[in-house]
Formats: sequence, C-alpha cells, structure tokens
Amino acid sequence: MVRRQKQWPDEGELIVGTVHKVLNYGAFATLEEYPGKEAFIHISEVSSGWVKNIRDYVRENQKIVARVLRVNPRKGHVDVSMKRIREDQRTKKIQSWKIEQKAEKFLELVGKGMDKDLDTAYEEVGYQLMEQYGDIYGAFETAAEEGEKLLIEDGIDPEWAKSIAEIAKKNITPPEVQISGYVDLKSYAPEGVYIIKKALRSAEADNVVVQCVGAPRYRLIVTSSDYIQAEKNLKDAAQSCIELVEANEGEGTFYRELE
Repeated sequence: MVRRQKQWPDEGELIVGTVHKVLNYGAFATLEEYPGKEAFIHISEVSSGWVKNIRDYVRENQKIVARVLRVNPRKGHVDVSMKRIREDQRTKKIQSWKIEQKAEKFLELVGKGMDKDLDTAYEEVGYQLMEQYGDIYGAFETAAEEGEKLLIEDGIDPEWAKSIAEIAKKNITPPEVQISGYVDLKSYAPEGVYIIKKALRSAEADNVVVQCVGAPRYRLIVTSSDYIQAEKNLKDAAQSCIELVEANEGEGTFYRELE
C-alpha cells in the first residue's frame, strides 16, 4: 500500500481505491494511499449516465480511481466520485500509483538490508524523500543517476542514502534520449560510392545508427542515457564521415535535426 504523509486526502484530489462492499445505493472502497481510511461512492457518482444496477459498474475487489468530493475527518467520511474525472486522468493516476508501488518495494528492500521494517523506513526516510523529491520513485531515479552524494547533499541520512543508491542502481535503468542529425556527403572520386560507404561505416557504433534518406543525405541517430554524451557522439560520427570524404575528393555538411 502506497502511503501519504498526511492522514486524509484533500477535496479535489484523485485517489486509488479498492471496492470492498457494493450496496444498491452506493459502494465503499478502501483508500490505497491512506491506510485505514475508506471512501463512499454514491450511485449517482458512479457514472455520468443513468445507473439502473450499480453492479454493472463496480464490483468487489475492483480497483477504481475517483475524485474526492468531501472530507469529514471528525465523522471519518470521504465522499468520492468516479464520474468526475476524464479517462486520461484515470490512466495517469493508475500509472503513477503503480510506479509508487514499485518504489515502495524498493524502500522495503532498503529497509530490510538495514534490519528495519517498512514502517520504520517510512518514518526515518520515506516521508522525507516524498517531501524532498515529490515522490519516492523520484528519489530512487535521482539516486540511480547521481548516486548517494546528491541525496546526502539534499539532507538524506548518509546510511540511508548509500543503501538507496545501491538498490536504485540495481533496479532502475536511466531514461534514454534519442537525438539525430543529417550529413550530406558527395565524392567526386572514381570510387566515390565506395568512399561514401566507408565513411558511413566509420560513423557506426553501438549507439549510432545510420539511415539513408536519399543520396546525398544520410541520417545519424544516437541513443544514450546521457544527453551531453549523445550530442558529442553525434558530432563525432558526423565529423568522421565528413573528414573521410573530404580527404578523398569530396565534401560534406552536417545538419542537426531540430527536436
């Protein structure tokens, strides 16, 4: 169960719930991000159309996304609506919730490695990570890319930071970027076709792909987890092509493709 530092959701907030009771006039769902809390969905808030049988729309153990209408902590009531959200909002909320579930598993692994349970992990560092980075997964992404040093600089306990970085690097692949550009290559030598082919082969590497757009234009595509390195690789690949062609009675020009 993904947790929030606050005890109750805010009005207007999107929540993820699991339906546990369906009645003729509405349904009750446990709130996945607020332990011990439940929400009520009145039959009029299940769908925008007329609902004859509520069980045509909700069932026990169903995961739902709903918008919070009213919160009354004194009475322990949270009223929500399933119909007052768009499909893209529902999809985005479910995706972010699943990512945070994964992050919670990572946090649990970190805690286990330090002989601490998940509750302790949340209290000692989890809520701090949420406050510092927006969510726990964001903290693990930062640790995967930057290591423990940045976490420590941001005020995270060094012991926790080290363990978080270790788990992050094992489980999170840094996001990749893809950039591209074009080279126009011309050779006036008798074996010009061979020279251009040789030039293009010189540009190919593990993260550089060459595509023929239509002579004399060729596209170079670079994929990398490091944007700055990707830019360097693209320029180096283009320069390699151009230098080889120019050394053999030819000419070449590089164009960076706009994103």
